[in-house]
Amino acid sequence: MRYKLLGKSGLRVSELCLGAMTFGKDWGEFLRGASKEESKEIFDLFVEAGGNFIDTANNYQNGTSEKYVGEFIASNRHKFVLATKYTLTTDRNDPNASGSHRKNLRQSVDASLKRLQTDYIDLLWVHAWDYMTPIEELMRSLDDMISSGKVLYVGMSDAPAWVVARANTMSELNGWSPFIGPQIMHSLIERTAERELLPMACDLDIGVTAWSPLGGGVLSGKYNKDIQEQKRFDLNNPMTSGFVSEKNLSISNEVQVIAEEINKTPSQVALSWLRHQRDKGIIIPIVGARTQDQMKDNLGSLDLDLSSDHLKRLDGISKIELGFPHDFLSSNMAKSLLYGSTYSSIDYH
Repeated sequence: MRYKLLGKSGLRVSELCLGAMTFGKDWGEFLRGASKEESKEIFDLFVEAGGNFIDTANNYQNGTSEKYVGEFIASNRHKFVLATKYTLTTDRNDPNASGSHRKNLRQSVDASLKRLQTDYIDLLWVHAWDYMTPIEELMRSLDDMISSGKVLYVGMSDAPAWVVARANTMSELNGWSPFIGPQIMHSLIERTAERELLPMACDLDIGVTAWSPLGGGVLSGKYNKDIQEQKRFDLNNPMTSGFVSEKNLSISNEVQVIAEEINKTPSQVALSWLRHQRDKGIIIPIVGARTQDQMKDNLGSLDLDLSSDHLKRLDGISKIELGFPHDFLSSNMAKSLLYGSTYSSIDYH
């Protein structure tokens, strides 16, 4: 396991992040989780491999995830970079038990600290962009939370690129703490972040953590085998139903073919592809698991370097159109209009 600086910070995080959404069984069929004993075994495997970056949220498994994580890290709290989130509702009948506003921030952080059995959170993610809360209120409130010592760094999950860019510009002008990174959905079957979010992260020099790097399990290959099983799972599990499609299964099939060629697993190939996207900035996959075997499989991606041919094949089958204005600006016509006949003669960085 190697370590990376997360965004414009000195914070050292492992190149894989342990996602703890499966720690607990409170969500039942909505998301099949792991028992406390299984969760501890998964946690121990990650730590033994050198992992120090843990990602949870105040609503995961109705709070059980935070409780388990808090117990697991209690004896060695200082070694771990602990990330949790707030914003999503914790009481569907209370309008102030959700959102990014100051009141929910305060009550969510205090509740998380109790469940996590700690007096500070290393990285607090805003779980999703709340259109009702002004950016000014959000960033000032987060900065106050950092000033209080309860939070060390902040990040933004599931938000448009313009939100993160505007928030960080506002923070810079006002002397507030900026987001050190976005958390996004990114994988071989979900590459639309390459249009705006990843270029934004590169330009602002902020680190990316990628959730669902295996596309809801589709890239593991388990849904390519039995169409009837796909349909059954589609109907019963909304957390994955949106990932299963003909196109995504074709991408998964190519991942399987490459995995067989190099005697690796499909999950290892998919995670390795994500770790190879170095030209797009720092990207740290968030890997979750319900069993020890799944975690061992995920950790096996650390030893895999894909060849240029494999990367080209994976890019070819999963590539998306960037759309306007990106495709237009990269066209020969636009280059001719912008630079005349001098484009090929200009060296730029």
